[in-house]
Amino acid sequence: MPSNGLRTSLRTRRWLFSLPPIEWLSLRIQEALIGALRQGPIPQHVAFVMDGNRRFARQSHIETTEGHNLGFEALAKILEICYKAGVKVVTIYAFSIENFKRSKYEVDALMDIAKIKLSQLSQHGDLLDRYGAKIRILGHRSLVNQDVLEAIDRAMELTKHNDKAILNVCFPYTSRDEITSAVQSIVALATPSKSKGRHLETLTEEAVETSDCLLESHPQSRSESPSSNTTMASTVVSGSPNSAPLPLREHIDFAGVHHKEMLDLESISERTITDHLFTADNPPLDLLIRTSGVERLSDFMLWQAHQDTDIEFVDCMWPEFDVWHFLPILLGWGLKRKRFLREVKLDEERTHSRGANLSRDWGHNDYVQEKKGL
Repeated sequence: MPSNGLRTSLRTRRWLFSLPPIEWLSLRIQEALIGALRQGPIPQHVAFVMDGNRRFARQSHIETTEGHNLGFEALAKILEICYKAGVKVVTIYAFSIENFKRSKYEVDALMDIAKIKLSQLSQHGDLLDRYGAKIRILGHRSLVNQDVLEAIDRAMELTKHNDKAILNVCFPYTSRDEITSAVQSIVALATPSKSKGRHLETLTEEAVETSDCLLESHPQSRSESPSSNTTMASTVVSGSPNSAPLPLREHIDFAGVHHKEMLDLESISERTITDHLFTADNPPLDLLIRTSGVERLSDFMLWQAHQDTDIEFVDCMWPEFDVWHFLPILLGWGLKRKRFLREVKLDEERTHSRGANLSRDWGHNDYVQEKKGL
């Protein structure tokens, strides 16, 4: 964790870079670096765990809400760099379902900040409008108050025609909740085989009974969502065995995928689950960054983080994360990607060369016959 001396140096650096001549020079350098980055491979999907707002506030002796506000300012700057560099999709972990365990004061403050910042981001002429980015909210709508839902729907409506980039705001979200929702959608679409039909029918009847019980326990879940972009999934009990059941899960239909054909249970695969996630129509996750020095994913993008995803843990708080932290990460990703593509090309050339040698030694016809016989 950074010391008080380092905190002072960070504040000094921030003050220094705010001076007009230094700020002008810094912007010119940034533009040059971003231009250079665009000449090479750029990650198409970048995700951020924006961790450290509260700790930054405590260590800076300011209110927690002010720490979150500073975190939003950092986000706006990073988003601009992403879209300038050519990143198509940015996904941010804005609010975990687990965050509801925090004090009511802080949760309410975060919800108020979310309403204000979503409105600011989506205004005509603001950041997302300038770069043609649309907002998508990925999460569990039924846990959010009506006034916040209205702000969410307004932001999505205002940016729905933007088609150059996407900002996924995970709010409120956990990866386990997302995967559960995907599995529920798949089960609802699956066609049971004859051998399993009666068993699935029994399970369905039990699910309906459970759903009725939960609706009686949570009458508010009977109300319809104000958004037309929502789907109701089957009931799932969340948390520990002793925790109270959640109401029916209500999730936004982010991908807009319409499955007209029923699925066969035997055909369900990893791809099937991927196609039912909130990020179904997004490019694969190339880069995931977490600030604050904590080295874990905290139930974020667990399915999307595949074997080719670069994960970077940065030892600074999110409000401190700036272009000089981010650009080296983008540069490093681009260099690794170039090496990977070069190795793939060399492998293809070696394979082609071996094939050419075989063809020359055996004669084309013999080679073809040999291949057919394998």
